[in-house]
Amino acid sequence: MSLSNIDLVVVIVYAIGIFGLAQWVSRDKAGATKDSSDYFLASKNLPWWAIGASLIAANISAEQIVGMSGSGYAIGLAIASYEWMAALTLLIVGKFFLPIFLRNEIYTMPQFLEQRFGPTIRTVMAVFWLILYVFVNLTSIIWLGSIAVTQVAGVNQDVALIGLGAFALLYQLRGGLKAVALTDIVQVTLLVLGGLVVAYLTLTKIGGDSGVIGGFQELTRRVPDHFDMILSPDNPHYKDLPGIAVLVGGMWIANLSYWGFNQYIIQRALAAKSLAEAQRGVVFAGFLKLLMPVVIVLPGIAAVVLAPNLAKPDQAYPTMMALLPTGLLGLVFAALIAAIIASTASKINSIATIFTLDIYAKLKGVQTRAEDGGDKAGYETHLVRVGRIAAVVSIIIAMFTARPLLGSLDQAFQYIQEFSGFVTPGITVIFLLGLFWPRATEAGALVGAVASVVLSFVFWFPAKWGGIEALNAVPFINRMGIVFLASLALAVIVSLARPAAGGSNRIRMEGVRFNTTTGFNIAAVVIILILIGLYATWW
Repeated sequence: MSLSNIDLVVVIVYAIGIFGLAQWVSRDKAGATKDSSDYFLASKNLPWWAIGASLIAANISAEQIVGMSGSGYAIGLAIASYEWMAALTLLIVGKFFLPIFLRNEIYTMPQFLEQRFGPTIRTVMAVFWLILYVFVNLTSIIWLGSIAVTQVAGVNQDVALIGLGAFALLYQLRGGLKAVALTDIVQVTLLVLGGLVVAYLTLTKIGGDSGVIGGFQELTRRVPDHFDMILSPDNPHYKDLPGIAVLVGGMWIANLSYWGFNQYIIQRALAAKSLAEAQRGVVFAGFLKLLMPVVIVLPGIAAVVLAPNLAKPDQAYPTMMALLPTGLLGLVFAALIAAIIASTASKINSIATIFTLDIYAKLKGVQTRAEDGGDKAGYETHLVRVGRIAAVVSIIIAMFTARPLLGSLDQAFQYIQEFSGFVTPGITVIFLLGLFWPRATEAGALVGAVASVVLSFVFWFPAKWGGIEALNAVPFINRMGIVFLASLALAVIVSLARPAAGGSNRIRMEGVRFNTTTGFNIAAVVIILILIGLYATWW
């Protein structure tokens, strides 16, 4: 596939426009300089629409667009559970997690862990998250993004990888989170519009004169097995999506960890101008998640009819893009680029935030001495400078390590799942106990985190290398649920056996209210009813 001159013009206009917009929103008022709150939390002044759009823009990247469309081709609509259950998870995050985080003025997730448990777990988890974000998440985003760009535009992959990383870095380097969040409404609009165009054209091609509705009906008639939301045990893809467990099992562990305790995601809500604004933002994101399967999964299912002999499922979305006429191809390609850039920029900013506030600022002799008459303004400017340096270093490391780490893998998405899944149960245990069980201790939290890694490794370790075959056969989602329960039990036992010293819990609960506005409650009911309707229809 190659882009015409018109398509290239569309892409170039997008790139110039979004870069210019990012620099415009990053400008400082006359005589003002950015402090750490400005740079890392957008001055804690984000409106609901920026929060909701930025949550989705950070979430949806090449691995979601290409990978989930490929899963739609191979598995069907069942893969949409990742999107639809996320909508319900966002409601839980908005109602129960954000009131505690915002009441305690939390900037980062490691900061919460220190205030709740102690300094050791803050440092341990900050280092862990930096390693995970740089060597797993950031490398995966730019690697898979470069593959998508190469498939569509025919650009050399190394050039695409460097170009995407450099553009995402420069795009957010000046303004930090504000540059990312306030431009993400444009990115998400383009992403949704591009996906809807692909879905519309593929369905009309299938339906012919009967249009989109007829095309959808014909699609469900020709591939009915691709419209089962809950897979039966005899389904060849049951191990990927083990039946009812997607509703009541381990998928909740992954969703709560990702949407509630992941700096990369939750940072937008922490930057809200108020709790009510943050809650409106997550509701907006919830509605967008309901729409995402139409944008991402449906084109993959349509490819089963339009391109039934693909060598690999992940070729589904680029193949459907090839059906687009000149001009529209450029628009949809720009949407793909938008998703990659938004996610990369978000990840870079989160890495800079954790390194600067949780590692660098905690080093002896570097902490602010403003209380003792130190130069607070100079210190804040210094932190912003350190954050920018961290951003540059992180993307350079990712560029150089992406190919060695991912180049030989058939499915880079599985690389993300495997390494993230080792710690996801432990992270969920730590935060749920920290938020809602006052007797949880730092020793218990550390044991829960270590147990999650060890037990996940035991399940994963291949039988051909001496592992247990019966454990290897446990579906990934079920594995997370089992490991979560075991880690939770160990964390509770250790916490009871080794009570914490007085004053170790510095999280304030006075003034925390879990009551939500009428608007939030109505929106939550609407989302739940839509989910019930979707699952009842496609069960």
